[in-house]
Amino acid sequence: MEGVPGCGAPVLTDAGGAVEGNWLRTEAERVGGRIDDDPAAGLLPDIGALGGVGFDPGRLHPDVRDFYEQTALWRMEAWVQWAPGFAMGGWFVTRFFGRRVGQLALPIRSLDTARGIDSRVEQLVDADGGYRGAAWLRTSRATGEYIYSGFYRVTQLPGSDQPSVHVSFPLPLGNVQVLLRPEVGADGELRLVSPPGAFGADGAYVTVVEGDRCWAARIPIHEEFRVFADSTNLLRTDHTLNLGRATALRLHYLLVRD
Repeated sequence: MEGVPGCGAPVLTDAGGAVEGNWLRTEAERVGGRIDDDPAAGLLPDIGALGGVGFDPGRLHPDVRDFYEQTALWRMEAWVQWAPGFAMGGWFVTRFFGRRVGQLALPIRSLDTARGIDSRVEQLVDADGGYRGAAWLRTSRATGEYIYSGFYRVTQLPGSDQPSVHVSFPLPLGNVQVLLRPEVGADGELRLVSPPGAFGADGAYVTVVEGDRCWAARIPIHEEFRVFADSTNLLRTDHTLNLGRATALRLHYLLVRD
């Protein structure tokens, strides 16, 4: 685990508190900003900000672009499939950690999300109205419990010629940070990948806050998202989560614009 000055990402300062959406106002105060209640808020107000040597946003399918730029206007249905041997671990994390803190409460069965997932997008802007990032808060429609609570923005890593999608999942006294490399696939699909690699490259990290320092370690969680329009022009997402080289979880989302 390496020490770096400051986290620069949302955390929950109460070690025993619930994450849910409680970190958002604290983060707004930290950066001297405010929460913007735009009913058409997007995770990325301009996906063109991801343009780089390896990514041409002009090739994206229009609906893919619209989803990221106006996420709040889209509804989500989800299906889940755990690989043999991983479901029990997923259940343990969700039961004894995820539901307790209101974060990373992964669904275990498709029936857990059969009634759908509700999502809310709230953008954080600085004192001058400039975009700092967007909170995507997802809850179970059946129970109201939090599933994910993430903070999205664009980051360009030092020495890289390609901006990344940067997602932080606040936790008590720390967070999980994922840097996803964008790619354009066939028919304008968007691929977001957090690959294996060296410390400081795209991938997944866990951080712990200690005073004014942040300790970070790379973790062997690798994800891939494929956001695409199917043959009937419905927007869908395939999400694969690997632990090391083994596929642990697959999620499929149907995205419908209101």
